Amino acid sequence: MTYPKELKEYPQLEEKTYPFRLFFNDSKEVKAAQNILFLHWHEHFEIIVMQQGSAIFHVDSQPYEANPGDVIFVPSGGLHVGYSLRDENVRYVSIVFHASLFKDWNQDPQHEQFVAPYLDNRYQFPVKPAEQVPACSTYYSLLYTIIEEVHTKSPAFQLVIKNQLHLLFTLLSRTFLPQQLSTKANERQSFNRERFKPLLEYLDEHFEDKMTIENAAKSVNLNPYHFCKTFKKLTGRTFIDYVNLCRVNEAERLLLETDFTVTEIAGRVGCDNPNYFTKLFKQYKGLTPSSLRK
Repeated sequence: MTYPKELKEYPQLEEKTYPFRLFFNDSKEVKAAQNILFLHWHEHFEIIVMQQGSAIFHVDSQPYEANPGDVIFVPSGGLHVGYSLRDENVRYVSIVFHASLFKDWNQDPQHEQFVAPYLDNRYQFPVKPAEQVPACSTYYSLLYTIIEEVHTKSPAFQLVIKNQLHLLFTLLSRTFLPQQLSTKANERQSFNRERFKPLLEYLDEHFEDKMTIENAAKSVNLNPYHFCKTFKKLTGRTFIDYVNLCRVNEAERLLLETDFTVTEIAGRVGCDNPNYFTKLFKQYKGLTPSSLRK
């Protein structure tokens, strides 16, 4: 399944032999509903371990609340985005790894039966396994060991991490594989993801255009009501909010990387009124364009 290339992320991993990396995300004094993980996808698996604060992560159209101790599983190729829930500090660890990490297990029949179906996306774990089966939370000590191994970097720590991840997938497979079947709901979800890809790609490239909700809805063959409902479910934001966020993010880049005036930048991102642009920028970034540049 192919997603908009502008949303694709290419994580810089440790090395080819051990394709994994931990990203330590620490956001200080974020505002409620502030973006803490931008909308993107990649061919890697991602496990989000929440350590401080509260957030909402949208994974393939569905919202999941995460509090300290919660773990979010993002499948390979899953479209995901995250927002803070309250005005507070937010800290989480992202464990990112590629399926090729376990390529040397491919001749093992038990691996092929229990782990491989998840690595090649024939099946997917629940995004919050412990929410469906509370006993899964006992497996999360494996993740804490992985985090500690990265901090200490003792001899052969990569091998320890690899084995901890494989054990985690094995235990989760033992729990979920027997009961997992394809459902019409999953088919519908995949259909919506595919349907919205061209629109998301267009918005990321042409956010300065004045596209109405009616025209956007028409592009995916939905009426405006169902379009707004589905768009919010997919991205975690309303259509207008999503476009505004794209504009403000581009404006932030231009403020930091170019010498364009604030008025020129406002025009470049589709805001004809500089005063409105300043108000919009402060709403999303917490400070005015002039303050950011200073």
